[in-house]
Amino acid sequence: MTAPAITPSVSAATLEQVERLKRQATYAAVGVAGTLIIIKLAAWAITGSVSILASLVDSSLDLLASAINLMAVRHALEPADHEHRFGHGKAEAIAGMGQAAFIAGSGFFLAFESLTRLIRPEPITTGWLGIAVMIVSLALTLGLVWFQHRVLVQTRSLAIAADRFHYLTDIASNSAVLLALVLTLWLGWIWADAAGGLAIAIFVLWGAYKILRGSYDELMDREMADAERARIQDIVRSHPGVRSMHDLRTRRAGHKVFIQLHLDLPPDMTLLEAHVISDAVEAKLIAAFPGAEVLIHQDPEGIDEVKLDHAVGQG
Repeated sequence: MTAPAITPSVSAATLEQVERLKRQATYAAVGVAGTLIIIKLAAWAITGSVSILASLVDSSLDLLASAINLMAVRHALEPADHEHRFGHGKAEAIAGMGQAAFIAGSGFFLAFESLTRLIRPEPITTGWLGIAVMIVSLALTLGLVWFQHRVLVQTRSLAIAADRFHYLTDIASNSAVLLALVLTLWLGWIWADAAGGLAIAIFVLWGAYKILRGSYDELMDREMADAERARIQDIVRSHPGVRSMHDLRTRRAGHKVFIQLHLDLPPDMTLLEAHVISDAVEAKLIAAFPGAEVLIHQDPEGIDEVKLDHAVGQG
């Protein structure tokens, strides 16, 4: 059985870049959220718009979630220690669970406020100021989401993904607020403001569920996507010395990937030959999944043993 893989220097450089990008994304999110809160708080105080209030609450929760993300990402990037030998990557998933709770709470609050305003509608004052604020908010948020998308492509961070969804929610909510304000000012549809807030609340609650599900899957060690598992199997079976493989298990913890599998090798092969083949397979997997920890067990082909694949219904 081979030891956990030591990442080559090229992968180490990649991991350093991943860590830097994740830190930059969390700092940018905190900065944008703080700016949006100041702008929207002033706009709501002047206009009294429930849609702007909805967007303000959403931005406030975004700031709190981004601050939690900042702490979670910093903790997740800490190296393995004596008590956490698999590292701290799952701190991101734990933060995601907390974010989902905060987001759900804001969704229920917005729904209550919107329903109240639908029952007792109130006119909006200084609506054009609200429109200007929403345009500025959209511009800032679009810039942040674009940057977070670039970071996600390279890091696949659950915490950054959750934070990005917050700001995608902001884009949707700000767009809905703009529409509600325009309908109210131009057509006199006072109810449009509250209806926009209610639509935002529904979207926010759906987002909370998605984040909760993703965090739960990571904490429960859900297998990687079928396409990624198939890629691993193709890499392993492409080695000429490997007869077959079984009992592939995968999981993620933050940006780190864990891969475990059994190799079926010729029964007359020496231990040294089996070791060399396992190391070669391990190196290929690390090249495909930089920073991965790979654990390989060698089996002589044809032995009769209980296999995990049979237990879970996979051949």
